[in-house]
Amino acid sequence: MSNVLISPSILAADFARLGEEVRAVDAAGADMIHVDVMDGHYVPNISIGPVVIEKLRPHTKKPFDVHLMISPVDAYLEAFAEAGADIITAHPEAGPHFHRTLQVIKKLGKKAGAALNPSTPADVLDPVLEELDLILVMSVNPGFGGQKFIESQLRKIETIRTKLDRADLKTILEVDGGIVPGNAQAVIDAGATALVAGSAIFGKGAARYAAEIAALRGR
Repeated sequence: MSNVLISPSILAADFARLGEEVRAVDAAGADMIHVDVMDGHYVPNISIGPVVIEKLRPHTKKPFDVHLMISPVDAYLEAFAEAGADIITAHPEAGPHFHRTLQVIKKLGKKAGAALNPSTPADVLDPVLEELDLILVMSVNPGFGGQKFIESQLRKIETIRTKLDRADLKTILEVDGGIVPGNAQAVIDAGATALVAGSAIFGKGAARYAAEIAALRGR
């Protein structure tokens, strides 16, 4: 069994029962709750905003792992921090000064993450590597759930793992997109320490959540 962190993405949950769904994956062994925020501009979809996060916050004590797929991002950092986000992850392309974005997140008392689209090279993070608490490798193009894993991202995961190990950094290396039990071990072997999964967990009934989370951790 792997000790990889599992962060279920509520984008795939039943939106009519979000509080109940969050409580169910918490009880099933989730380490974090992944919240995908999409603005219809940076990505071609719209999801949720700070108010929903605020309403979900009382339903779990697990960290809210909030992925902001919005641009410009800086103007909304405070709102998501105040709503209850614990980790705030932004894309380097979503603002003119990414180092400043990370500084603001840290000043708000939150952990700071960087998300890399499939076409964004790992070297983009070199100037800010030591500022990051989390790196999110997108293994699909962001915007929609249920997509197929892009195999080429395994090499990017390996590259980032090498960078982190050489710098002796304990940064969480998270992967999101098309993660299923059939490819989870390859992602872990490449160096990931956290997996985001949506449709691989949700949609099969709460009684199955613990088994699905365990399947992502196991060989």
